[in-house]
Amino acid sequence: MKKKLTKSKNKVFLGVCGGLANYFHVDPTIVRLIALVLLVMTGFFPVGLIYLVAGLIMPDADAKDDDNVVEGEFKERK
Repeated sequence: MKKKLTKSKNKVFLGVCGGLANYFHVDPTIVRLIALVLLVMTGFFPVGLIYLVAGLIMPDADAKDDDNVVEGEFKERK
């Protein structure tokens, strides 16, 4: 099964750092601290913009994009 990068349900702000932590199997607090340090060190512009864009384009964790699930109406063959 493929891993998918999604927003985390454990959100502080948009769920991007939590989603990255889930994807890489790391503690979310570590990812949040790294993001905060990078945000402050770069003057808020590049990292803040990337974070906001990621928050807009990453799907939510509860989105059902499972390849094994088929939805729709089915008719029985005779």
